[in-house]
Amino acid sequence: MSAPPVAQTHQIDALLAAGRSRRRAGALTASATFGRRAVLKVKHDPKQLVDSIAIPVLFTVLFTYLFGGAISGSTGAYLKLLLPGVLSMSIAIVTMYGGARLAQDVTTGAFDRFRSLAVWRGAFVVGGLLSDAARYLFASAIVVGLGMAMGYRPDGGAPGVVAAVALVIAFGLALSLLWAVVALLVRDPAVVISIANAVLIPLSFASNIFVQPRTMPGWLQAFVDVNPLTHVAAAARALMNGGDAGGAVAWSLLTTAAIAVVCGPLTLHLYSRRG
Repeated sequence: MSAPPVAQTHQIDALLAAGRSRRRAGALTASATFGRRAVLKVKHDPKQLVDSIAIPVLFTVLFTYLFGGAISGSTGAYLKLLLPGVLSMSIAIVTMYGGARLAQDVTTGAFDRFRSLAVWRGAFVVGGLLSDAARYLFASAIVVGLGMAMGYRPDGGAPGVVAAVALVIAFGLALSLLWAVVALLVRDPAVVISIANAVLIPLSFASNIFVQPRTMPGWLQAFVDVNPLTHVAAAARALMNGGDAGGAVAWSLLTTAAIAVVCGPLTLHLYSRRG
């Protein structure tokens, strides 16, 4: 029997190569790919980026020049109280968009397509956290840069600022896992945003971010004392201003770890069970 033509041989080889199973992407590669996808989605939902800029600018400028003199005697003194708190609050508020993005993927069907891929199941969640970390770092740079432009000088120096930003971003990533759980349960971006606002706005204002708790009624002080955002803001303030940060940092890390330990496995469980 004569051998098949060369052209036909090439066609057969191409078909056989196409039928071979491709090597499964590693966990790190898959997570990085999903993280890049989440970053690119910001172009289609610029509100995430706008809020990362508008929230710190609005609260820092407005509160400093309206209330700085009345509360602390001068805007410079008030910035030492306000800026680390606004840093904590800004990151906490923008965490809701990670959950909204996940809920949107669920409603559009993209989530189910990703689950069918031959990749590590947690890559989709970790990729989202990577993109969230990039957004939080961007928002932190806006807050610190604006504060420096307004005259804020951190007594803790660059190491204190870096430590405070790292602490706040870690807390923000833990909150991202919380909103991921909410997104997988309610599956509606608007509902995720509403729930997050209902939780984060009271936590932001009933805290030590804008004023010292000693000026509040006793019942409100009791709530402020157990508010996790109070501890994160106090830790960031102590790190940036060169104060005693031991207790506040410990409480912040404990709160961050508790949220992550509960919500991380729950997110993966809900992710695996869906559909």
